[in-house]
Amino acid sequence: MRILSDAHFPELPGYYRGKVRENYDLPDGRRIIISTDRLSAFDRILACIPYKGEVLTQTARYWFDATRDICPNHVLDYPDRNVVVGKRLDILPVEVVVRGYLAGTTGTSILTMYKKGERRMYGMTLPDGMRDNQKLPAPVITPTSKEFDGGHDAPLTPDEIVSKGLLSEAQWETLSRYALALFARGQELAAQNGLILVDTKYEFGTDETGRIILADEIHTPDSSRYWIADSYQQSFDKGERPASFDKDFVRAWVAERCDPYNDPIPEIPQALIAETSRVYIEAYERITGQRFIPDESGATPLDRVRGHLAAYF
Repeated sequence: MRILSDAHFPELPGYYRGKVRENYDLPDGRRIIISTDRLSAFDRILACIPYKGEVLTQTARYWFDATRDICPNHVLDYPDRNVVVGKRLDILPVEVVVRGYLAGTTGTSILTMYKKGERRMYGMTLPDGMRDNQKLPAPVITPTSKEFDGGHDAPLTPDEIVSKGLLSEAQWETLSRYALALFARGQELAAQNGLILVDTKYEFGTDETGRIILADEIHTPDSSRYWIADSYQQSFDKGERPASFDKDFVRAWVAERCDPYNDPIPEIPQALIAETSRVYIEAYERITGQRFIPDESGATPLDRVRGHLAAYF
């Protein structure tokens, strides 16, 4: 299996290794972002999934191209199918999640908070009597603080965002307008391919002029929740979770066999890794409506990426 587990090139400056991505900051203000095939969970690397980095980069490319009329994005070039060269930005300290349904499992999801009896959250009020996975009257933004030091994100209201000085009123107005318009485009194109875009996360930054720009990724299966559209109504009527791209085989397998935060990770079966890879590829094809054709040039994926980045050395 062709796997890109690491992408460290000493010829490139400003190296920073993330859990999944390798980053390089060039002196001219550009950033090279290489998506590896590493799978991160429980604050550690569990495995490498063939083609995962390529799938995520190409899915984001599809959406960046499909939404560039809505707001500017950081993309400057795609020298390789695992690589994006973007404008280096100052990331804004607010994480933007747009939700179209009462769903989610994290502590900051509206379903989790709703089931605890909360009705007023994120500056809005939800009525009593809603059910799991019910469609909201209109999409909503549920912003949280963005903790850069590894702390836990916390829910915010629009008033708190402005009063705490996280964003100016004009910045929040622009950011929220962009986010809702991006989500509307995402739901529209997803529906054409038989999918429901349930919720998604956006990251924005500012350039040297203060202009707000979409960064990171957009509408990928790692940053978004998708349901299979024709499964939704029957599942909702039965009180079941609608069918989705379930990529968490590896996470669940590990959690069943050890304390993943403290114990050594057992060897993960190759069949499980292959199945996860298949699901990522299926997600790309369903989301974009295009066939996934990997770039298998070069002796290894690392050699291929090195060759395509030679002009930046």
